Amino acid sequence: MPSRTDKRKPQAQKQRQTRQKQDAKSQKRKREQVSLEQLQDAVDQFDPQAVDLTKFSSLPLSPPTTSGIEASHFETPTDIQARAIPAALKGRDILGAAKTGSGKTLAFLVPVLERLYRSQWTEYDGLGALVISPTRELAVQTFQVLTKIGRFHSFSAGLVIGGKSLKEEAERLGRMSILICTPGRMLQHLDSTSGLQVDNLQILVLDEADRIMDMGFKSAIDALVEHLPKERQTLLFSATQSRKVSDLSRLSLKDPEYIAVHESAAASTPESLQQHYLVTPLASKLNTLYGFIKSNLKSKILVFFSSGKQVRFAFETMRHLRPGVPLYHLLGAQKQAQRLQITASYAASKHACLFATDVVARGVDFPSVDWVVQVDAPEDVDTYIHRVGRTARFNKDGKAVLFLDPSEEEGMLKRLESKKIPIKRVNVRENKKQAIDESIQNMVFKDPSLKYLASKAFISYVKSIHLQKDKEIFNLKSLDLEAYAACLGLPGAPIINFEKGENVKRLKNMPRAAVSGSDSEIDPEKKKKKVRTKVDKMFERTNQDVLTDHYTKLIGDGANKAVEDDSDDDFLAVKRVIEGDDLDEAADDNTALPSGTKLIQGLGGEEPFIVDSKRREKMLKSKKKMLKFKGKGDHIVFDEEGPTAGVCRG
Repeated sequence: MPSRTDKRKPQAQKQRQTRQKQDAKSQKRKREQVSLEQLQDAVDQFDPQAVDLTKFSSLPLSPPTTSGIEASHFETPTDIQARAIPAALKGRDILGAAKTGSGKTLAFLVPVLERLYRSQWTEYDGLGALVISPTRELAVQTFQVLTKIGRFHSFSAGLVIGGKSLKEEAERLGRMSILICTPGRMLQHLDSTSGLQVDNLQILVLDEADRIMDMGFKSAIDALVEHLPKERQTLLFSATQSRKVSDLSRLSLKDPEYIAVHESAAASTPESLQQHYLVTPLASKLNTLYGFIKSNLKSKILVFFSSGKQVRFAFETMRHLRPGVPLYHLLGAQKQAQRLQITASYAASKHACLFATDVVARGVDFPSVDWVVQVDAPEDVDTYIHRVGRTARFNKDGKAVLFLDPSEEEGMLKRLESKKIPIKRVNVRENKKQAIDESIQNMVFKDPSLKYLASKAFISYVKSIHLQKDKEIFNLKSLDLEAYAACLGLPGAPIINFEKGENVKRLKNMPRAAVSGSDSEIDPEKKKKKVRTKVDKMFERTNQDVLTDHYTKLIGDGANKAVEDDSDDDFLAVKRVIEGDDLDEAADDNTALPSGTKLIQGLGGEEPFIVDSKRREKMLKSKKKMLKFKGKGDHIVFDEEGPTAGVCRG
């Protein structure tokens, strides 16, 4: 039989083990606190000038961040990383400007991880870091880089770009320490999601800051910043940085450090980028593009247009022509899942051609792009720099070509030279030219939906040119629009109604991407959920009943008086208008007509024609159905002595 002493031994052993665990946890916390203090001291004492920053290991970074960088195979920091990371680690506000493909993403993600690590941030502290990107594609790419270098940290990170229901995203936001988002979607959550705490926000990052702070996002950013605490660190990065006092004051920057690593460079674009332009009339641009694609089948090509409608038309026509290379198209109006799928497919392709709007012009990193083709001239030099920046990234070779109409050449070259952009003129070889005008005309003639798309592409391009502020480059009067319409397969240039008054000023101040409808911040939940088939779209066109238009205009221009009736705008104009005498006769005959009923007389028949329904209205268009109301014809019967006295009804 066990003694009482033997029973007490297991209890004492358990208590001893519990005390050992508590002591171990206490010692671990002390070691972590000591290491955090040492890390903070290393950051405070770090002098970038005294250290050779050829390795990331030279920077005062935490062990989880260092391990994540090594596991992601990043070894040598770029110029912007070597200058921006030390300043950001010290808590300074940063204005970072560097050429495209210079590693700006890592320059702000490393300070984000380090700031939260030194603050011992947990999911119960609320949102600690907010990274805002102008497009969904760039936000997805930034999130992928964060998951790579932050794999050894314990922070929770989320991606908020729309494409899912607001409720589904809101359920997870309350537990996030780091959020990467687009402006419009984040503003929705700040206004409606109750579990999202931003009072303790430590760091705010604006990627492609100049694009985010322009007129297209001004209201969203202003409203978003109002929700955030002013005591925070702010990092702004872009290839073309804004230093306007008004922009900086809106974001509450405190004595920001301006870091422009390539400001004294001979060119604003990478040295490994070969830049060319060729002069071709507007009507020949599609021919030139097709010949270019056929001549570079073993290349990875990115083609920029000014509007989404042009992208769709070019993709559909080139797809039918089958140039011999995989084709993709990307624009803001596509659904999020489709955009992500296209982006992934093109990125994984070795040889492919992507038609796109400026939705992918900034920050998006497509691997190994050989050629960037700009079919439409960019709205300004900054847009040009961002477009060509999709190639020649990270000191790799790349090529770019710009198509210019003769009227655009002088003004555009002047703008490019002012920003130190070296560009050379090239000519198209005669044996490489390919005319596809007739093929496009045949396709448009056979396919009504393609004709509709061609008309929309024409209108969207002309409107984008009309709204441009730089009229020295974009002069609508100097463009041959009839020839451009013919190259799209249209029989003539569509009539366009331009905006007037104050609305034009508002649209002119907006970026071209917002005007052309390629903005990625349109929330699918706000759109009307109405399925429109191809047949519905065909019947909605205004020119479908051109051949029968004269049936609806039964009143002659000068034969009868025009009668205006605002209450019956949708009623068909008829050949004979009922006058006051006719109404008196109808009253004398005790004929009481219901309200909305029309009585039409004088058609030639014995009985008047009564219009009391839409079906009866449609009968006015049919000659066959109206015969019985017109009566029978008269003819005179002749005998041997001449015409008879009577008239026979035939």
